[in-house]
Parts: sequence; structure tokens; C-alpha cells
Amino acid sequence: MKKLAIAGCGDLAEIVVDALLDGLLPEYQLIGTMSRSIHKAEYLAQKINDSQLSYTCSSCHSVDELLALQPDYVVESSSPEGMRELALPALKNGSSIVTLSIGAFADASFYDEVCKVARENHSRVYLASGAIGGFDVMRTASLMGPCTVTFDTEKSPNSLKGTPVYDESLQEQGRKVFEGNAKEAINLFPTKVNVSVAAALASVGTEKIKVSVTSTADYVGDKHRIEVNNDQVQAVIDVYSKTPQIAGWSVVNTLRNIVSPIVF
Repeated sequence: MKKLAIAGCGDLAEIVVDALLDGLLPEYQLIGTMSRSIHKAEYLAQKINDSQLSYTCSSCHSVDELLALQPDYVVESSSPEGMRELALPALKNGSSIVTLSIGAFADASFYDEVCKVARENHSRVYLASGAIGGFDVMRTASLMGPCTVTFDTEKSPNSLKGTPVYDESLQEQGRKVFEGNAKEAINLFPTKVNVSVAAALASVGTEKIKVSVTSTADYVGDKHRIEVNNDQVQAVIDVYSKTPQIAGWSVVNTLRNIVSPIVF
């Protein structure tokens, strides 16, 4: 039985907890939760403790307290900042990480340090696909030789509130609000474009992928289109999601793959 912990206890983490309670993750026991809001951590822990499962889950106030439980895997669903706080201590602890906050790896020095520490401690970081897919074809095409990758995303103006590009005119008239690379995108939108960094890491790197963000008035959900081209392959990954739930379910899928005899 694998011991599981969760860092970041919002809606996406609750999908993982509910999947566990529904029997979709029978190889795992959720032993600890942690969040910036202890009430959220307590809520998810209590869902386990109120169930018919034969073990208990602790709500924790800090990374150190969570890692003291010695989890085999930590699901991280907080933020790139939270991932930076968690990653190295967890990996040194021998705990592998399943993360949605892939934007943290736009920092090349942090990425390199995580790789080094993971190797030294025989632990791993699993990048959940979140709201996109196609990691396999992106990685394969990039191995075949030089390729180009574009990542275009369409969002509601409401999802851009609180970012430097937002103004009220976006509610009436859509327009492209960003063009650049994934490193520039995650710096401008720290929690909005983790998937562009994921696509970049799976292919040509954060400074070579071409990223655009378009705001569309009255739009619901997110649409991501990734195009990969080399001299032999043209691949298009086109994903629309009405809600963010697909990201939570991608964590469930990753956890299932970790322990499955057949890996997709």
C-alpha cells in the first residue's frame, strides 16, 4: 500500500480524495493533507476519517509536518510558489511528487536542482497533464530532430482578472492579450498557464515554444491548441474544458499509472 499526502487542498485535490473514496485508487492510503488554509486541509482529512476506511488522515500546518508522515507520494495542487517550497524537502525525504504547478519549472536553475536532488534520493516528480494532453507525441517528435511548437490558449476575460493584461474592455471585445514564450507567459500569469510550461518541457523548452493567450468575451472554460511540426510529423492537440476538473482527474490518472502493470 502506497502512502499518499496532499499539499494544496482546493477543488482539484478534492477530486483526488473522492476518487480514492470511490475505489479508483485502491493501492493508496491518504495519510496527510496540508493547505495554506488549515480549514481546507481539515475538511479533506475529515472526509477520509468519516469514511469506512481502516486508517486515519492527519491535517498538517506545514511542509515539515506533512513530510514527517513519510508519504511515498505527495500530490501538489497549490501554486508554482507552493511547489518551490515543497519540492526539494519532499524529494530529500524520499517522497515523490505528482504536480500540477508545472510553471515552477520555467526557472531553469530550479528545474536542474530538482532533477539533481531527485536522482540523489531515488525519488521522482510526475508532471500531471492538467488541462492538456499529448505529452507522448510531443516528446517523441522532439526526439526525432528539430521541431517547432506553438501553444495557443483561449480564455474568459474573468479568468484574467488580477493579471496585468486585464481591463474592463475585455468583457465586450475579445483580443489577443499575450504573445511570447512559456517563460514569459508564466512570469505574467503565474497560475494561469502552467500547461504551456508543461508543453514546453515535453518538447522544445520554455524559451523556444511560441505561446499566445486570447481573451474572448462571454467565453466559458479554456481551450488549448498545441501544434508540433518537424520534417516528418505534424501533430495537433486540441483540448477544450468547460471546468478545471480535468486537471484533478489527470492527477488521478497519473497515480493510477504509477502503480499499474500497464502504463499509458
